[in-house]
Amino acid sequence: EVQLVESGGGLVQPGGSLRLSCAASGFIFNNYAMSWLRQAPGKGLEWVSGVGVDVSITHYADSVKGRFTISRDNAKNTLYLQLNSLQTADTAIYYCAKLTDPFTSYGARYDMWLQASKDRGQGTQVTVSS
Repeated sequence: EVQLVESGGGLVQPGGSLRLSCAASGFIFNNYAMSWLRQAPGKGLEWVSGVGVDVSITHYADSVKGRFTISRDNAKNTLYLQLNSLQTADTAIYYCAKLTDPFTSYGARYDMWLQASKDRGQGTQVTVSS
């Protein structure tokens, strides 16, 4: 059974930083590209960032590019998202997700990343407020 457990969320002031973690189990972590998604209050699910099986392959939504950094530690079966220069618009529940098919990622097709991110965790709340 796929299990994804996010942690690291919290309340932070604008301009602050957080580091989210996602502990993965129940599948061969090394074989799957992974995503971070978020859902802001009253809005739909938004794809934020993805990392391929090759850890050097990373992609970001335009809204977070240059501020967020995705990474993975395959030895620890853990996915990370470093959030810097946080803005109030970043307030959301953040989810990590496993892509559906092994050894597959979608380049700059952010719609495909979102569509393929079916297995998600319970999420961690990030609130940016002064």
